Amino acid sequence: MNASSLALSDDQADAWDRVADVLASAGVDLMSEDLTPRAEGKSATLAIVGKAGSGKTLLLARLAQALEAAGVDIVSGDWEGRRRRERRTLAILAPTNKAASVLRGRGVPATTIHRILYTPVYDPEYERIAEWLAGQGERPEIEELTEAALDRAYAFYQVHKSIPGALAAAGLRGSDFISGWKRRDEPLDIGFVDESSMLDARQFEDLREIFPTLILFGDPAQLAPVNSPGEMVFDGLPDGRKMVLHRVHRQAGDNPILDLAHALADPALDFQQFERMVEDAARDDPRVEIGQRVDSDLMARSPVLVWRNVTRIRLIHAFRAAHGAPEDDLLPGEPLICDGIELPLKHRKKRLDLEARGLIKGAQVIYLGRGRKAGFSTLHVIGAEDPRLSAASIIKIEKPDEQEPFIPFAANMGAAFLHGAAVTIHKAQGSQWPTVQVFAPDLWAAARAGRTEAGIPLWKRLAYVAITRAEERLIWVTRYRLGRPKTQLGTQDLAAPSPKLELEQSE
Repeated sequence: MNASSLALSDDQADAWDRVADVLASAGVDLMSEDLTPRAEGKSATLAIVGKAGSGKTLLLARLAQALEAAGVDIVSGDWEGRRRRERRTLAILAPTNKAASVLRGRGVPATTIHRILYTPVYDPEYERIAEWLAGQGERPEIEELTEAALDRAYAFYQVHKSIPGALAAAGLRGSDFISGWKRRDEPLDIGFVDESSMLDARQFEDLREIFPTLILFGDPAQLAPVNSPGEMVFDGLPDGRKMVLHRVHRQAGDNPILDLAHALADPALDFQQFERMVEDAARDDPRVEIGQRVDSDLMARSPVLVWRNVTRIRLIHAFRAAHGAPEDDLLPGEPLICDGIELPLKHRKKRLDLEARGLIKGAQVIYLGRGRKAGFSTLHVIGAEDPRLSAASIIKIEKPDEQEPFIPFAANMGAAFLHGAAVTIHKAQGSQWPTVQVFAPDLWAAARAGRTEAGIPLWKRLAYVAITRAEERLIWVTRYRLGRPKTQLGTQDLAAPSPKLELEQSE
C-alpha cells in the first residue's frame, strides 16, 4: 500500500511519505509490508499539524489501516496477549474519552492515553479465554461458564474485537476477570496521538517513554493547554519533524462552519466584521444560526461554550432554575464534568479502576441517580466504551457571587464533579457535538480585553476552537437570555447499557 493508491492530496501524500520514512527506520516498511524487530535505542517524534478540515484524521485512519495490513498489532488497552520478540505494536490515542469516542465513531480503534499508561491485570483462568478469543490458544474449559456462554463471547468478539465486552457477553463482570491495574512497565512501538494540542509537557514525556516512535496529530490554531507558556508540545520540534497540511478538504457543497473558522486567520478581521460574517452565513445556510437566547434543552447534552467562569456559573444556575432542579439534590439527566478523583494513596486501585472506566478529569458524565449507599451516584460516562458505573461522588454546584460551591451531597472521598451545562472553551477542546452553542458576548469581552496568545488575538483562538466543536450545526448566541425548556430532563436518550460489565467501588 502506498500514498498514491489512497487518493490523498499532495500535502497529505507528502506527510504520508515522511511518516513512512520514520516507520521504515523503525523496522516497519509500509511498501513491502515487511516487519523487523524493534531496534533498541532508536526513537523518533514527528508531528502532522493542520487546521480543522485539513484531513489529519483521514490520514491517521489510513496510516493505521496500512500498519494493520502490514501485520502490526493494534493495542487497545484492554488486553495485549503474550509478548513476542518479533511483535510490532501500534496504539491510537486521544487525551479524553470524548476525543477517543469521536475517532471510534469514524472507525478508528482509539483509546485514551490513560488506558495505555495503566493496563489491566487479568485473572489467569480468564486470561485463557482472552488468548483463545485473540487466536493465541485453544478453546478453554471453564467450570463457571457454559459452552453457550463461551459461544456468546466468541460471537461478540468477532464483531467488536473487545475482550472485556466479549467476557461481559458471557455473563462476567469486570471484577471477575480483572484482578488489578498496573502502570505499563514495558514500552510499545508506535503511538499515534490525536488532538495533541491538548498535551501538556508531562504527558508528552510519559508518551515518549512508552513509544520510541511517536506521531502527533494536532491543530496549531487551538488553545494551548492551561498552565502552559502558550505553546503546544509540537511547537518545540525542529522544522524537519513537523509536516503541515495546508489544503482544506471541504464537504460537498462546502461547510459554512469551517469557512467561518478559517476566516479567523485574516489578521485584519475584527470581531464586528466576523459577527457580520456569521450573520451572513446564517441567512444562507441552515447549519449556522443566530440565537437570541441560549437553548436550555440543548444544554442538557451539549454544553454552552463560554470564555469566562462567571458566565459559566450564571448559565448553569439559570439552567437548573429553568428545569426546576432543587437546591439540595440533582435531577436524573443533569450533565456533570469530572473535576478529578479525590482518594488517598492507599485507595490507588479504586482510583485506577474508575480512571480505566473513563472517569478521568474533564470526562463528561450524565447523572442517573443516587447509588445504594450515601454519597454514591450512578453515572453515564459520555464516550466510554462501557458507560454506566457507580462511584462515590463529591458534587459541587457553583453559585453566582459566592466563593464556596453548594454541595448537595457528598461521600467522604471519591470522584469530584462540577456541573456541565456550560463549560469553558478551554475545557471543550478535544470534544465535538452535533450542535454547539457559542456564547458570543464572552468572545466580545475577550476582544475588548485586547489579550493575545502566541501573537494571535485571544478572541480569535477562542472563536476558532468553539466553532470547530460543531459537527453539524453552529448556534451563535448573541444575548444574555435563556430560553424556557420544552422538554423535561431525563435519561431516556442515553444508549441502553451493554451486557453488565462492572468495575465499581464496593457499595
